[in-house]
Amino acid sequence: MTLTKEISIVIPLFNEEGNLQKLYEELKIVLLKLSKSCEIIFVDDGSTDSSFQIVKEMASRDPQVRGISLSRNFGHQIALMAGLELSEGELVITMDCDLQHPPAIINDLLEEYSKGFDIVNTIRRDTVGAGFIKNITSAMFYRLMRRLSDVKIVPGAADFRLMNRMVVDAFIRLPESDRFTRGLISWMGFRQTAIFYNAPARFSGTSKYTFRKMMRFALDAITSFSPKPLRISFYLGVLAIITGLIYSVYAIYQHFTKATIPGWTSLLLVVLVLGGAQLLSIGIIGEYIARIFVQAKSRPLYFVREKV
Repeated sequence: MTLTKEISIVIPLFNEEGNLQKLYEELKIVLLKLSKSCEIIFVDDGSTDSSFQIVKEMASRDPQVRGISLSRNFGHQIALMAGLELSEGELVITMDCDLQHPPAIINDLLEEYSKGFDIVNTIRRDTVGAGFIKNITSAMFYRLMRRLSDVKIVPGAADFRLMNRMVVDAFIRLPESDRFTRGLISWMGFRQTAIFYNAPARFSGTSKYTFRKMMRFALDAITSFSPKPLRISFYLGVLAIITGLIYSVYAIYQHFTKATIPGWTSLLLVVLVLGGAQLLSIGIIGEYIARIFVQAKSRPLYFVREKV
């Protein structure tokens, strides 16, 4: 690739018509002060509102703005990948469209990068307006990742980061279909550092990460970087066998002492315990097999419907 820009800003979006203009204005204030050649790449992940129309209007007025619209909603991580593949900057900064990644932090990212790092991550200290449930589930996710994965992921890590072109090119070559960017960046190595920031409340709209999407995201993260859930299913099977053997000894003793009473309670309990362990184990194994199935098909990660 022939690099034509010094800095690329990659921004995935999905139904963010209320945030686009405000984000663009704040970005332009920051970029004008840098006096560097820049491009702003908006990746529309199958929006159903007027988001991409707004991007096209911006692009018609500002040659720094580029945009692509994906053929459908492929998910935030894939949209991020699409933007990275399109980028032409020596440095690439990824951020969200909801203004919870403040554009003013870009100056801090560049300052930290100048100290000789290849990747500058961001870590969220606090989020204005984040509910109790959101904070608890986030903390549980990172705690679970630390226990189940061999990849170190710092609590509060965000997809708001700066990478140089060497890192971006290496990241693009990773072949995973189920992509968990934070984990992949950590796994890649290179010289990394991080800065802390406080995230403001969303400027407009609501979060697109529903509970179902967050569960899917967590499942992708865990199964992409750890075989430990498979071992958990093994341990559950061992526990179920041990429990069954102990109960068998008790049942035989009861039989010979003539203390047995016909009933279904104990039988039902055993069936539920063993059946639950088996179903959980099959489910865990199924998740891994599903990922092998998706990866083996080698389908393109996304299709582009329109470019500006």
